[in-house]
Amino acid sequence: MQASTGTQAVDRAATLLVTVLQSEEPLTFTDLQRESGLAKSTVSRLLSSLEHNGLVARDDDGTLHPGSVLTRFAHASRPYDELISLAAPHLDVISAQTGETVNIAVVVGHEVEQIAQVDSTFLMGNVNWVGMRVPLHCTALGKVFLAEGTPLPHGRLERRTPRTIAGRDRLDAELTRVRKQGWAVADSELEPGLVAIAAPVRSADGTCVAALSVSGPSIRIGRDRFAVIGDLLVREASSLSSQLGYSSTKQRKAGAA
Repeated sequence: MQASTGTQAVDRAATLLVTVLQSEEPLTFTDLQRESGLAKSTVSRLLSSLEHNGLVARDDDGTLHPGSVLTRFAHASRPYDELISLAAPHLDVISAQTGETVNIAVVVGHEVEQIAQVDSTFLMGNVNWVGMRVPLHCTALGKVFLAEGTPLPHGRLERRTPRTIAGRDRLDAELTRVRKQGWAVADSELEPGLVAIAAPVRSADGTCVAALSVSGPSIRIGRDRFAVIGDLLVREASSLSSQLGYSSTKQRKAGAA
């Protein structure tokens, strides 16, 4: 009986997921419940599980779309070399205007991996981050992905420094701020004295597929520079997103439909 019930739940969850994936227009919870014919409580329970595992995501207006796990998989066949090539001019612009280390990164599992870098023009603070993986919760790059729907790993969050945000409630509040301002900051949260600022890069469907960052020592990147660098990153990330096919106007229209 338990095996039969479990199989039924899997089948129903799969049906909901396929419905979201195949819909030509964004669906709401009500749409999904009506098309599936399932009880609201059943749809709610299964949908929560799909969201928790990154298979489905829900916008602020309640519309449903494929989650971060699926969209990252869909773009996995796109070589990083192509992304790096497209990003290179933007990294150079950011480097020229800040003089600091500039990176582009992607999510790999529950970590962030930096795939290209332009070195700082300063001798102090030069670290080659390419190929290095860092946690989501205590890095600016990671906060960008979390704010865009990448799920946190289960268990206790590692406190890398005294300033690491290790409480999930505090982190949720931080991610709300990231979504509102469009960029993230990690100030001495990964390493003491290291400051990083990052902004999201989106694919054609609006998914955050990468992030751009600037990092350097806190003696050079003070709080008075956060917004200036953040705005610069948003501009260059938005330009790169357009090259990947993303249109904010098109996304707004889709959300309103």
